[in-house]
This record gives sequence, C-alpha cells and structure tokens, in this order.
Amino acid sequence: MSTYLPTLKQLQYLVALHEHGHFGRAAEASFVSQSTLSAGIRELESLLGVTLVERSRRVVRFTALGNQVVEKAHRILREAEELADLVQAAGKPLAGQLRMSVIPTIAPFMIPRFLPRLRKERPELELFLREETSHDAVESLQHGRVDCVLLALPFATGEVEKAHIADDELYVAFPKDDPRDPPDLVPPSMIDEGRLLLLEDGHCLKDHALAACNRPELRASATMIGTSLHTLVQMVDNDLGLTMLPKMAVDAGILDGTEVVARPLKSKTATREIALIWRKNSPRRDDFELLAEELRAG
Repeated sequence: MSTYLPTLKQLQYLVALHEHGHFGRAAEASFVSQSTLSAGIRELESLLGVTLVERSRRVVRFTALGNQVVEKAHRILREAEELADLVQAAGKPLAGQLRMSVIPTIAPFMIPRFLPRLRKERPELELFLREETSHDAVESLQHGRVDCVLLALPFATGEVEKAHIADDELYVAFPKDDPRDPPDLVPPSMIDEGRLLLLEDGHCLKDHALAACNRPELRASATMIGTSLHTLVQMVDNDLGLTMLPKMAVDAGILDGTEVVARPLKSKTATREIALIWRKNSPRRDDFELLAEELRAG
C-alpha cells in the first residue's frame, strides 16, 4: 500500500471545485479561504504526480484524468459518510444531523406542516433542508451531498430505496370567468395547447402534468417558463394562460388572494406519488423509515 494517500479534505476540495467551477465559490462552499482550497488541490496533484485541473485567469478546466478522479472521489466521500452514518445509526433513532433535499413543488406546502412538530418531538435531530429541482436533488443524493430526498414520483432516481408518503392529485387552474366554465372534473381535451403554462425543465411536475394529459401535442406547444408555482398562479390570475397544480398546493392556500379557479384533472394518471428516497443499502434506513412516518403523520 502506498504510504501517501489523498486525504478526505483534499478530495472534498476537488469535488467542490468541480461542482462550482470557480475557486472562490468552491472555497466559500467549503468554508475555507480560496488560498487554502487551492493549496489543498495542489498538494493532491503533487501527491498523485499528475495535473487534475488546468488553471487560467478566467477558466477552470478539469483534465480527462481529473474528471475520472472526481468521480472516484465522489464514491470515496460517500463511503466515508456512510461509515459515519453506520456509527451514528447505532445510537438513538432519528438523532444527529440529517440532510434532506425537498423539491420546490413540495417544500412550501409540506414543510410548514411537519417541521414544527418534528422539532418538538425529535429535539436531538438536526434536520438540514435544501430546496432543489428533482434532477438536482437526485444528483445531490447520488453524490452524497444529502442523505435523503423528499420528491414526487415517477421520476428517474437510479438505485434507491423509498418510503411512500402520500398520493397527490393534479388540478387544472383557470383564470376567473373562463368562458368554458370548468366542470367539477376537467378532461384533458379542455386544456388549450397554446395557453398551458408549466414549470421549466428540471421540475418533475412538468412531466407528471404532461403524462397525465396524454396529449403529445401539449409537450410541443406548452410554455415552460415558470420558476415556481406561485409565479404560475399569478400569471393565470392575470389571464395569461392556465396551469397545473398539485392538490397539496391548493389545500395549502396557494390560490388565496387570487380569483383563480382550480378543478381536478379527469385522468387515470392524474396523481403523483410523494415519497422519501435514500441510497440503497444505507445504514440509516431505520432513520429514514421513522422520518417517513413523521412525514405521513404531518
């Protein structure tokens, strides 16, 4: 075995630089000075005897070997975190630090319901929340930046385990006084191709809405511009189109203060599954199952 091995800190610096593409931002994310991070990466390169990063005044570019090392570093860091998790899991259930990503179409509607109660009933749990799109949240999970993700399925998650939290219906939101007078159940045929407003790419709700409608022409003509459901509601309220909303958002009062009318979508697939997912074979599986119970109770 080699006497000189990379340290976890050096690998963390390398991964942070790869993620942020900038020494200053990577240092800030790592809570160190830029000179400390730069020195750590140079020490790593010297230790390995290779160049991993090509530096210039404006551009940080990883070599082909550098990209391979980053991928390996992700796995090493994830294994190190799971080792710490294994020890922590031997202690009190659902205690210590836990990092969870939550997608934007769930976070503002579920978190206010369960977080106060969770803090009261689980005072030894330090829950760190991170709001990300479905794509970014799954990537964070696979790279070990978070321990679990609260998201909506179906969505491509890779090799994970999951716990079912709830089923959430999809609604169609119309501007007030829409001439078609939306019925109690809205058929997909009533959705105008050129007036459908959806969240931009990266949000799973967009795919859930399009799949539920089962109208291929909507995918080509829908306007993907919304960065949040609240923005889409305001656009509908100003008669700029119509959109799709999850029931949990409607129940949480997202339409309060507007004149938007929302009705359930009439479709066999007009439901998304709210689920908690985590990496397969995680030693903290019992913790995640307990967290899922808390989420279901909320």
